[in-house]
Amino acid sequence: MPKKQVNELKEALNKPKQIDEILDEQIETGMREHKRSNQALFLSSISAGLEVGFSVFLMATIYTLFNEVVHPSILHVLLAIAYPLGFIFVVIGKSELFTEHTTLAVIPVLNRNATIKSLLILWGIVYAGNLFGGYFFGYILSVLPERLNAIDNGAFYGLAKKLIDHPWYIILGSAILAGWLMGLLSWLVTSSQDTLSRIVIIALITSVIGIGGLHHSIVGSIEVFTACLTSIEITWVNYLHVQIWATLGNIIGGVVFVAFVKFSHANLHNKHYMSSDKKK
Repeated sequence: MPKKQVNELKEALNKPKQIDEILDEQIETGMREHKRSNQALFLSSISAGLEVGFSVFLMATIYTLFNEVVHPSILHVLLAIAYPLGFIFVVIGKSELFTEHTTLAVIPVLNRNATIKSLLILWGIVYAGNLFGGYFFGYILSVLPERLNAIDNGAFYGLAKKLIDHPWYIILGSAILAGWLMGLLSWLVTSSQDTLSRIVIIALITSVIGIGGLHHSIVGSIEVFTACLTSIEITWVNYLHVQIWATLGNIIGGVVFVAFVKFSHANLHNKHYMSSDKKK
């Protein structure tokens, strides 16, 4: 390839994407998910539920090693740094995570390329697959690490207690913020040009969820589910209380604050430039 073409290609790769380009890619990616077979979607979502569980594994390991050794605020920061691991596996590995689809799968519906029925089916399959994979990983966490002396089962109680000790409206508000951040993650990953920048974005955004103690319906499900299996102080009522409001909040955050706002913004942006071109 001639040097001039190489330089032009490098320039194109380094050039920031326009908002209409990001929107087009989101629509195209979202439509691919709407058109995938239910079986493929379900298997991919199980994979995501398993992979994101490694965040819980790492957090529980860190909790076991450093609880009562370092100051609680330092421990909290260490847990937040560990939080992104599973998300990096999922997003870079192209598995299907429910909280990404609260934005990604909605945009084709707003653009009238897909139906609400298709959206609800996709959500149901991905959510069920994520939970199934998470439950299986949670069961492994409840049995294997303690026998390897890697994790004290009390760590799962410590992680879960921070999620359950809130009234429903606090969990809902917290989950809205987490869903908002996950929707932004989907949008910003699309705007990124290379894998390294995507990893940085994933780490930054999901660590905010971790350090803020926000409620994520899939990671939180694994944390509280595992605590239910390992501690008599965490009940299934606690699990359902957190899971229902976290799921609803994640949906609201991703749909309202990212999908709807970004879609409206991009459409207004396109209309402005189209009207400017006509005047010329």
